[in-house]
Amino acid sequence: MPSSLFSPFSLGSLVLRNRIVVSPMCQYSAVDGCATAWHRVHLGQLAQSGAGLLIIEATAVEAIGRITPGCLGLYSADNVAALRAVLDDIRTFSDMPIGIQLGHAGRKASSARPWEGGQLLTASQGGWTPVAPSAVPHGEHEAAPQALDRAGLERIRTAFAQAARHAAGLGLQAVELHCAHGYLLHQFLSPLSNRRDDAYGGSLEGRLRFPLEVFDAVRAALPPAVPLGVRVSATDWVDGGWDLEQTLAFADALKARGCSWIDVSSGGLSPRQQIPIGPGYQVPLARAVKASCGLPTIAVGLITEPQQAQTVIDDGNADLVALARALLWNPRWPWHASAALGAQVKVPPQYWRSEPRTARGVFANAAIGQR
Repeated sequence: MPSSLFSPFSLGSLVLRNRIVVSPMCQYSAVDGCATAWHRVHLGQLAQSGAGLLIIEATAVEAIGRITPGCLGLYSADNVAALRAVLDDIRTFSDMPIGIQLGHAGRKASSARPWEGGQLLTASQGGWTPVAPSAVPHGEHEAAPQALDRAGLERIRTAFAQAARHAAGLGLQAVELHCAHGYLLHQFLSPLSNRRDDAYGGSLEGRLRFPLEVFDAVRAALPPAVPLGVRVSATDWVDGGWDLEQTLAFADALKARGCSWIDVSSGGLSPRQQIPIGPGYQVPLARAVKASCGLPTIAVGLITEPQQAQTVIDDGNADLVALARALLWNPRWPWHASAALGAQVKVPPQYWRSEPRTARGVFANAAIGQR
């Protein structure tokens, strides 16, 4: 019986060979927002993984929107040129569709790299003043961010649209808007971080307003053929915070605006979160979003085994499965999954002869030139 995990799927006009997505994974290895040799190697190996879609890491739309000084950006001509050089190299050996996740860190910006402690950086440490919906710090002992005024909101909307135009100009085939993990657009959604008393706060309608305005600006900036999806944190895992019911309302509003998919994650907004971590712990959230709004959904979170991933699809929990850490641990995960599930995967011809006898037939067209 054909493997559902390795069946094709379409996001708008973009056709994927299979249901495996390389999730955006921050590398904290850029210089002034510019991609480096690390990105060439990192993205290059993932573009040979056999997945259906590769999404480039969270990419800041303005310099102060970077999580760390090492985060990727798409806000300057130098950023565009550096990423173009990486993509040009990758496209010489891979035709895997490549998308990008656009985001703004908000109050979680100006942080040290994770392996350097992850703490909020002061100006003397190379940091800057983060911005947010309200002057509410992420951590109890951190300095408060600067609350955004109307001019700041307009600047950021414009920055998202301009980054989207850059993405289209680079030939990227999909864009994902980052509304999750406690970053700026999620901060507007959650009542824990959004204490505004103007049109952009208070009620659910008010808290949805800015993320929806950004979505509209990005959608208008992209060619119609480039699908636009959204990553959400379906719940803050904190009483009184953003939750699944509000996520379903957000998904409905996104669907009405032409959203192509919802990538369903959770958490990241508050240190008080209580997450019931376990294999596939976020899959029920993806199922609820899919059942409610009918949009294609991506399930993420501790999905590590081929049969586990296929069951997500078979049971109707989601349409696609995104892997992150599992692909860092094993960048050939889709190869091995195709062998386990009796499917085929496309790999570069330079690697055809690596196919073990016990897995013959896994590499599409590998029988050609086997001497």
